[in-house]
Amino acid sequence: MNSTEYIGTLGKNARAAANVLAGTGTNTKNKALTLIADALEAQKDRLIEANALDVKKGRENGMSESLIDRLTLNNSRIAGMAEGVRQVTALADPVGEVIGGGELPNGLKIVKKRVPMGVIGIIFESRPNVTVDAAALCFKAGSAVILRGGSDAINSNKALAELMRNALAECGLPRDCVQLVEDTSHDTANALMRASEYLDLLIPRGSGRLIHTVMENATVPVIQTGEGNCHVFVDESADLDMAVNIINNAKTQRPSVCNAIESILVHEKIAADFFAKLDALWKGKVTIIGDEKTAKNINVEKIADDADYRQEFLDLKLSSKVVGSVDEAIEHINRFGTGHSECIVTGSLENAERFQTLVDAAAVYVNASTRFTDGFEFGLGAEIGISTQKLHARGPMGLREITSYKYIINGSGQIRG
Repeated sequence: MNSTEYIGTLGKNARAAANVLAGTGTNTKNKALTLIADALEAQKDRLIEANALDVKKGRENGMSESLIDRLTLNNSRIAGMAEGVRQVTALADPVGEVIGGGELPNGLKIVKKRVPMGVIGIIFESRPNVTVDAAALCFKAGSAVILRGGSDAINSNKALAELMRNALAECGLPRDCVQLVEDTSHDTANALMRASEYLDLLIPRGSGRLIHTVMENATVPVIQTGEGNCHVFVDESADLDMAVNIINNAKTQRPSVCNAIESILVHEKIAADFFAKLDALWKGKVTIIGDEKTAKNINVEKIADDADYRQEFLDLKLSSKVVGSVDEAIEHINRFGTGHSECIVTGSLENAERFQTLVDAAAVYVNASTRFTDGFEFGLGAEIGISTQKLHARGPMGLREITSYKYIINGSGQIRG
């Protein structure tokens, strides 16, 4: 069976499962999700054992420690996955929600209501938690899902997919509501991108390279997610201790994720004091690539150019620029940012409002870490991804963002004249 035939089989299975799932009630869906959450905790040792094979292989292949971190499952992360599923379980079911309508002068009654998307494909890289997050959200929103993770996490993903499929079967639902593409070749990924006969939506999650590849090659509708060239601007009125704390959290807590910052902008009036505080905290732990004004205040690896300012490092490295005003900071962010998450640290209400109004991003913060751009933190439960585009969803994509809608029209014999 070639790649196109293989994806076609998965697609047919998913379409059949989606037809059943579309008519499945909320209670049954919630029961299945509860079983998945319970199974994650009950089978954590087996999941960690499968994940250890992937981590071992990653290290043998020279994978960086930041990417190993993205790949690794442990007790706390599995507990977090289970909690994310329980949060999705507790959320209101969007399917069937009436979102508009009315009665026309001719007596036709129109209702606009949410309906499942149908079949959703997810292409992602070495983060096994995405396997569960994506499946739980798609399932609660009434859609079957085809998951295509990277080869780096194949053992982890197989174990997680099997666990979820078994839970679905226990509730009398089709196992094929959740399917994993076990062939991780590029040919199979390309076939999934072109499976417009079966997929209603394709969502890439991962590096900028993956996202751009999908955007350039897919014939299926795509929502662009994930690439995060995020900034913090330290304004002249900022509390510098607050700024250093926010930047430290946003860069070093988990540098490999999309809501970690990749660049800092510092007002020239406080640059010397700010960089002294930052240097005292980091002591060279984070590599800085900066402009000449940055280099006068702290050690830099090199003088930054435009390519550096566009870079999503996903590591303990960032770019830096000293600017003369909030407007210069906004201009820089709108030029080099990816529309994900941006932050200003300031004591000026005027500058805060100007920054939040003019910065073009899905999430714009004042005096808080960009690490909060996350469906879990926003109270949406596990998210399908962070949309960095404007149609049809933006920011953390929860349940409503992965449904569609249709019009229900009831008449009494009306005909159009």
